[in-house]
Amino acid sequence: MFEYHGWITVRETAAADDEEPRLQQIVDELRLYIARMESPYLLDLRWMNGEPFIHLGGFSNHRSPDVIQLFEHVAAVAPGSYGLLHVHDDEEPGHENDVRVLKLVRGRVTQHTEALLSPYIPTVEDPFTG
Repeated sequence: MFEYHGWITVRETAAADDEEPRLQQIVDELRLYIARMESPYLLDLRWMNGEPFIHLGGFSNHRSPDVIQLFEHVAAVAPGSYGLLHVHDDEEPGHENDVRVLKLVRGRVTQHTEALLSPYIPTVEDPFTG
């Protein structure tokens, strides 16, 4: 299974004073990018209090590369953006029992093990005893 929950604050730069017209262009491009994704789950880009945010979440049978690629794409086109994506992928070699966190900050996406939810079994689910 592939479960994911995440968010991104979209910013052109790490400076707190993004230019509105350029940021609007980035958001418009991201809307097109998101529209081409095949995710039937939660995927939302909206402005809140003058800032653009992306929220996403889902639970599918297999990994969706689109989800990871979205974080990488935002890092490339809006390097001031930041956010987290929590992922449990029971098919990821070496990490089948981990909840992983992708961290997006300053144009880079890195992966980490989420210590609060790992190991998945027995932290989240009981061991299979059948």
